[in-house]
Amino acid sequence: MISAYRSIATNEMLRARSNGVAQHSQHVLGKAVDVRLDDVDTELLRDTAIQMQRGGVGYYRVSNFVHIDTGRVRRW
Repeated sequence: MISAYRSIATNEMLRARSNGVAQHSQHVLGKAVDVRLDDVDTELLRDTAIQMQRGGVGYYRVSNFVHIDTGRVRRW
């Protein structure tokens, strides 16, 4: 697990460093994780999460992780 719950202060610090961090992040609500599994291809992890249709799925190929949350079903 790369990231899970974030305080508002931590989320704002990350937003200042990157344009890929949402102002109203599901992480701040404790409803999101960013994950990478050593023995599972991140594309497979992404595709599996998308198929489940349980929330948001973000795929970060270059950084090699997948964001999964319990918000509305969407993907990026």
